[in-house]
Amino acid sequence: MVDSQVEAASRQHSRLSLAILSILGLLLIAAFAALGTWQLNRLSWKLDLIARVEERVQAAPVPVPPRSDWPNISAARDEYRHVTLHGRFLHEKETLVYAATERGAGYWVVTPLAAADGTTVLVNRGFVPTERREASTRREGQIEGEAKVVGLVRMDEPNGSLLQSNKAGENRWYSRDVGAIAAARGLSEVAPYFVDADAVPNRGGLPVGGLTRVVFANNHLVYAVTWYGLAAMTVGMLVILWRTARRSAGAA
Repeated sequence: MVDSQVEAASRQHSRLSLAILSILGLLLIAAFAALGTWQLNRLSWKLDLIARVEERVQAAPVPVPPRSDWPNISAARDEYRHVTLHGRFLHEKETLVYAATERGAGYWVVTPLAAADGTTVLVNRGFVPTERREASTRREGQIEGEAKVVGLVRMDEPNGSLLQSNKAGENRWYSRDVGAIAAARGLSEVAPYFVDADAVPNRGGLPVGGLTRVVFANNHLVYAVTWYGLAAMTVGMLVILWRTARRSAGAA
């Protein structure tokens, strides 16, 4: 009698465990499948973004967004737009921003460009190696008078890099933080974006423009396959679990 009760309790416990594991497995399958589908949606979005950005980069340059359009500036609409602008470089207010490029370590030379309408746009004129950071070592490249710049619109990079914060008080910059640079240099009416200058032949060869890397990480397909694979593995584990439980019930 006691043995029968123990056996019945054991079977009930097994059924309860099977039910719990089945529910958990089904929830995992649903979650993995949902994540896989989300990654496929992200893949579609990323491919569309890459196509739109490539079209902007290759397009003929258009006038830089005017002051009246500044409140509407966004990465989705404007980043990497090919633009042209005119003005006078304020070389005495240039800012050096640390850069690691295909040419090695050095600095981006970010110089305000004052336009005739009273506005200012920060222009990343290009790269200089560490030993040429001082403007006095590259006077040939300091354009005087009215200048024309062709380049790509870039969004503000506030605060600093992933590893280093900007230190305006120490004049140490790790990102092109438009607001902070403008404040540190006493600039007003500054556009909420900056422009990466295209490669142009500079006297003396510096700064070197045209080094913008238009690269987007696109691992969404790999992630989708991974999530769907985990869903499939969970299905397989549930099938094995159910078959094992059925055999045990038959043997009993």
